[in-house]
Amino acid sequence: MPHPAVLSRRRLLAASAFGLGAAALGALAPGVAGAADQPASGGLPGLPHFPPRAKRVICLFQSGGPSHLDLFDSKPELDKHFDQDLPDSVRGGQRITGMVAGQARLALQPSRYRFDRHGQSGQQLSELLPHLAGVADELCVIRSLHTEAINHDPAITMFQTGSQQPGRPSMGAWIDYGLGSTNADLPAFVVMNSVPSKGPPDQGLLARLWGPGFLPSKHQGVLLRSGLNPVLYLNDPPGIDHQRRRELLDGLDELNHIEAEHLGDPEIETRIAQYEMAFRMQTSVPELVDLSKEPESVYGLYGEEARKPGTFARNCLVARRLAERGVRFIQLYHRGWDHHGDLTVRLPVGCRDIDQAAAGLIADLRNRGMLDETLVIWGGEFGRTCYAQGSANRDKYGRDHHGRAFSAFLAGGGIKRGLSWGATDDFGFNITENPVHVHDLQATILHCLGIDHERLTYRSQGRLYRLTDVEGKVVTGILA
Repeated sequence: MPHPAVLSRRRLLAASAFGLGAAALGALAPGVAGAADQPASGGLPGLPHFPPRAKRVICLFQSGGPSHLDLFDSKPELDKHFDQDLPDSVRGGQRITGMVAGQARLALQPSRYRFDRHGQSGQQLSELLPHLAGVADELCVIRSLHTEAINHDPAITMFQTGSQQPGRPSMGAWIDYGLGSTNADLPAFVVMNSVPSKGPPDQGLLARLWGPGFLPSKHQGVLLRSGLNPVLYLNDPPGIDHQRRRELLDGLDELNHIEAEHLGDPEIETRIAQYEMAFRMQTSVPELVDLSKEPESVYGLYGEEARKPGTFARNCLVARRLAERGVRFIQLYHRGWDHHGDLTVRLPVGCRDIDQAAAGLIADLRNRGMLDETLVIWGGEFGRTCYAQGSANRDKYGRDHHGRAFSAFLAGGGIKRGLSWGATDDFGFNITENPVHVHDLQATILHCLGIDHERLTYRSQGRLYRLTDVEGKVVTGILA
């Protein structure tokens, strides 16, 4: 550090404050002098704002936009209007994507799949979801979600960050920032990806969807990869044993502390914390992904696909194990739902990929007494249109993007069981009852974790930001 005589007051205060922060981090890090089984830390003072209904969130995000009309929102009236034009009175001047703007007609296309009522609640679900039908009384199906975005990237970005524009913190990063971690040996925010078992995976996903935005980078989600090395560069280099790795890390910490004292850069503190987390994860992650001790009954719940690395089913099983270990926000992405054509071929594949696994996760959490404190969310960035993309055909059709009305479901974590919330018109095109904006859903998720969405803020570039931007209200009608 420069001689005190040449330090400005601002720099002296910044360097001193950071030195205290680095010392505190050193006290928490295992293997550093003074650290011994310290409790997990982080989060903001005063949070949660009120007693939480849930301790953690598992978000099963279906990238591409699942068709609500073929899965959750039965519209038998559409059968009477097959191949007729979408009435102008229904469309109401709403914009459509460029993919159908050149079509001569917007021909109405009913679903070819049967809907039945299930459970004591009479929850209506498509025949494509027989396993979720078995846990119908655990589900709260929202049929009145809506968003402004009509293209994938803005819509996914809106769902995950509260803004169509990139650069905002993701939902998991906000929750990590507000509540911190409950397990010092694993990240508070973990992400896993999977692709359809057959057919093209559609669009890729950008890491900024689980990024920290303008929050400190320590709140970024940690991506668990499939295969033998779930986290890159986690293993000791060849010729370096664990004790030697610890000694090298201690020396690196000392250098980083010196640099931090000179520069007062909070990202150096983040780097120190990440190195220490990586060291602890060398033990925690291999144990986490070792499923050899899971009983056969577990695979009966999740399905045989759970034995295969990289599948949605496997990721659901790992998500339960992460939840058991106190990970705060677990984000699963499953791609392949962008069905502009061949919906009758590709939609059943997507449902087979996720149906048993999602139902198995809910049943597994319930059987272990964890569902009441775990909020499970299933949904995509938008729904699909009631009119066909291309010409209408009973057996072969596609659907375009539709953000004005779509469906998702929640389970556990303080949410009412066996509830249907909201409704759409006979065409599944417009909301007629209890609309739920994406910001409302985000506000409700935070509420279940004991967070007032209007009070979880961060100042950046001269203004306060929050996950729900300047909108959002808690959907109290779905709370248990």
